[in-house]
Amino acid sequence: MGRRSAISGILRLDRESEVSLQAQLRGQLASAILSGAAPEGARLPSTRGLAEALGVSRNTVSLAYAQLLNEGLVAGRERSGLFVAEQLAALRPGAGPTQARQPVAGLAWRPRLKGRVARPAGFRCPPDWRRYPYPFVDGRFDVSAYPLNDWREASRLALGARDIGEWSIDGGEADDPLLVEEIRTKILPRRGIEARPEEILVTMGVQQALHALCELLVDRKSRVAVEEPGYPDLRQMLRRRGASLIHQPVDGEGMVVDEGLKGADLIVVTPSHQFPTGATLSLARRRALLALAREEDAVIVEDDIDADANYLDPGPPALKALDEEGRVIYAAGLSKILSPALRLGFVVAAPELLDELRKLRRLTVRHPPMTNQRAAAFFLSLGHHDATLLRLARTFGQRRMALRDALNHYLPQFVDVRLSEGGTAVWVQGPPGLDARRLAHEAARRGVLIEPVDAYFARPGSQAASAFRLGVTSLPLDRIRPGVAVLAQVARELTGGAEERLETARGARLRGEDLRRVMSGATLLYRTVYGEPCTIELAQDGAMIGRAGYANEDRDAGRWWIEDDVWHRQWTSWAYGEPAGFHTVLEGRTVKWFAADGRLIDSGVLAEATPDLPETGPIEHS
Repeated sequence: MGRRSAISGILRLDRESEVSLQAQLRGQLASAILSGAAPEGARLPSTRGLAEALGVSRNTVSLAYAQLLNEGLVAGRERSGLFVAEQLAALRPGAGPTQARQPVAGLAWRPRLKGRVARPAGFRCPPDWRRYPYPFVDGRFDVSAYPLNDWREASRLALGARDIGEWSIDGGEADDPLLVEEIRTKILPRRGIEARPEEILVTMGVQQALHALCELLVDRKSRVAVEEPGYPDLRQMLRRRGASLIHQPVDGEGMVVDEGLKGADLIVVTPSHQFPTGATLSLARRRALLALAREEDAVIVEDDIDADANYLDPGPPALKALDEEGRVIYAAGLSKILSPALRLGFVVAAPELLDELRKLRRLTVRHPPMTNQRAAAFFLSLGHHDATLLRLARTFGQRRMALRDALNHYLPQFVDVRLSEGGTAVWVQGPPGLDARRLAHEAARRGVLIEPVDAYFARPGSQAASAFRLGVTSLPLDRIRPGVAVLAQVARELTGGAEERLETARGARLRGEDLRRVMSGATLLYRTVYGEPCTIELAQDGAMIGRAGYANEDRDAGRWWIEDDVWHRQWTSWAYGEPAGFHTVLEGRTVKWFAADGRLIDSGVLAEATPDLPETGPIEHS
């Protein structure tokens, strides 16, 4: 009859796990068999008996046993049941002859290295970032953002018998034709690009595409223009090829197009959302860049990072869509949220160049995993990619607006925020003297993760030292405001009085009738931390109207009043609809509002229509 096994006593199923009970049971039985806990020839419990012992259905046990039978780990005996298979020793860990390893003197490897790679520059996200209450880290995603069910469906279809029969055949250097067609017909038209299948090559993410292009297009004679600030890994790739670099500055419209680009053989640019500032290259600059490249006979590499993350405006067409000479090489990836799992990107260029890229790719990875390519093709063809982009546009768009509002509320006089049409991170410029690295260190001790940006600069200066990035992909909406509040407190502590205070402010402290006369009927003008104009009208009856944006697209209403020589206001939506009171100082035509603790909170300029302003001079304190 063989030996009976007490195997049911060592099985522990977790009903809270995302892994099915059947899969858990099959895995634990296989482990017990291969480890020897269930010895060869041991009889397994009946399906009914094991189901009763574990509190699961008999069907669950039957399906797990069926898998073990197919895998050869158990064997059936007529009228006797199932038994652990014989002759499994070769499959068990540690099987085969072993010999104790003798310590040997290590070789000196450094002198043998012909080319060393520098350590990754810049911010390194802690592996346990999810344990921080406020992780403003771009490129990390909270679990709610993942399209788990949609990706499971695409993966299941890719592993269907017919599809396995197609992609499992070694196609040499070829990509999955279904994925190429989905890229050609679903992704590229959104960027205004038309391409033939032979003009598309699939890569292991945009990183591999950039590295391969550096290998093929760059040598010691090359002069390559890169953005400043820009991508540190790209600079290292180019330096390893011996190229001379032109560090071209970036402003609110993206890469500056001027005489500095003269003499460049290759220009690498991130026009959709400049990395790392997020600025969008304007249409005028795109045309100017193409004209300059034509004059210099230069090639442009368009790294279209985050092209699908335009939440506020669709943005101009890709450079590749405007290119009439074929001198733009387009590199992009699938949705950013899929990158950690997929690492799939693609290049659009002339077939002659792609032939060389394909041969170079073959030397390193042959081709990206075909199962991933087919799953991605299904993900696109079923509409899951488009649905994911729409959902993330709503989610991340709301989070970006929440971040903008929180910065405007807690740090209006402290930071300058650069916003673009979209993207998932905000570039924040702090005041001179702010040490962003120290701010990041101290903020992390209080649960807030931010990213200093000095590593993105080839020539860091004071601007780089005081700037940082805040991402919105990694934390839910309701944590953004409290996270910025904590960050604001840390920033003020580190700057130690850099902000103007009530007791040292120049101007006249407004009280009583002077305060009422200046504010009643006044129109105040100021700019938000994100650079947009704002107008506030204060009616004599206490009503308050606010308009923000270049088209007055952001509007709100509220009321204002004076109590104990303190000016109070409450908006319906702005400033979270919370009432607040401020001490008011007038310096010339500038109105300054100070909190109860004396901190400068905000300021605005009185429009010209306001009459009879009181004389201003050194502030009087009482």
